[in-house]
Amino acid sequence: MALRGSDAPRRKDAMVQSAAVEPAPAPTNSSAATGAVSLVDVSKRYGEHTVVDRLTLDIRAGEFLTLLGPSGCGKTTTLRMIAGFEEPDSGDIRISGVSVIGTPAYRRDVNTVFQAYALFPHLTVAENVAYGLQQKRVARAEVRDRVAAALDMARMREFADRKPTQLSGGQQQRVALARALVNRPAVLLLDEPLGALDRQLREEMQLELKLLQSELGITFVFVTHDQDEALSMSDRIAVLRDGRIEQLDDAATVYARPASAYVAGFVGQQNFLEGSVGADGRTVRTAHALIEPGPDSPGFADGTRVRAAIRPESIQLSSDAPTGDANRARGQVRSVSHLGEMLQFLVQLDDATSLLVRRPTPEAPAVDIGDPVWASWTPASVHVFPADAALPEPAEPRP
Repeated sequence: MALRGSDAPRRKDAMVQSAAVEPAPAPTNSSAATGAVSLVDVSKRYGEHTVVDRLTLDIRAGEFLTLLGPSGCGKTTTLRMIAGFEEPDSGDIRISGVSVIGTPAYRRDVNTVFQAYALFPHLTVAENVAYGLQQKRVARAEVRDRVAAALDMARMREFADRKPTQLSGGQQQRVALARALVNRPAVLLLDEPLGALDRQLREEMQLELKLLQSELGITFVFVTHDQDEALSMSDRIAVLRDGRIEQLDDAATVYARPASAYVAGFVGQQNFLEGSVGADGRTVRTAHALIEPGPDSPGFADGTRVRAAIRPESIQLSSDAPTGDANRARGQVRSVSHLGEMLQFLVQLDDATSLLVRRPTPEAPAVDIGDPVWASWTPASVHVFPADAALPEPAEPRP
């Protein structure tokens, strides 16, 4: 068994943070609508290495779509091809229904915000925001009005006369957003713009970004390797692996119904228990448990080696044995960690296998290190994948 996924504590409401935000205007399905982006069989190679492999993706006008994946999966290269900083080796890219192959970046109706905000240190906030309009020779009065509106939108009007070095990281990020939005692009591309911020500020900016996108109704294409960011902000998430889309769905579906073992292991934490499928084609027998999956679980041939995936928050702990023979395992508490609103338990089963368990603090059982416990879970919380299915590499520690 392996524990896979982010090492960051997961809040219980991670998937539904954006539910409290007023929804953006309903996106249209038309690939010709202003702000719609379509990638058709797009590939990009560097030498013999294929970074993006025949990728097809329709991004709806007015939606917040996140390209999620580890370093090297092709997400930033895909964003750069949409922006015009890279040209695909094959395939087509359309923005608002028009092919942009061969169109330089400055002629595309998009703007990009990078992790490094690249503000001009010798210019004031207002001058930074105005720079792009001045290069386009927009009339001075219109520049003044549009800069004021952009600063109001980013809540930075009171800092208009300050230099970037006089601002915090979050304030600099708002200036970078205002500078991009002042051009009124149909599509805003964001390449890990929160990566340089500390955790608390990053979480605040996640909410602010989603609020801003909902208010403006502009298409946002966001690149990140951070699962929490993707889950909390996105209308849809495209999970990428080796230059291809592993799953494209709304955040709740990606988290609760992963399409592959890779997605199950990459998005959030996951317990994987290896075993063999029984004669009924569904029940999984492991070394320490009989696992009954939910009704949507795919069927397998008798004896097939599989991995059963169970999320830590789906597991209950109790001192008494649960009723029934399936979906329960006996073990001993090896560690207890406080994660704010959650308590995390590491339970060693009868062999060397361990289960990670997370329970809301008010509902957590009164058990301590060394106590014998029973772990149990419902069939609906089990997802079964072939044992040879690819799993993600262990996540790198977050700053």
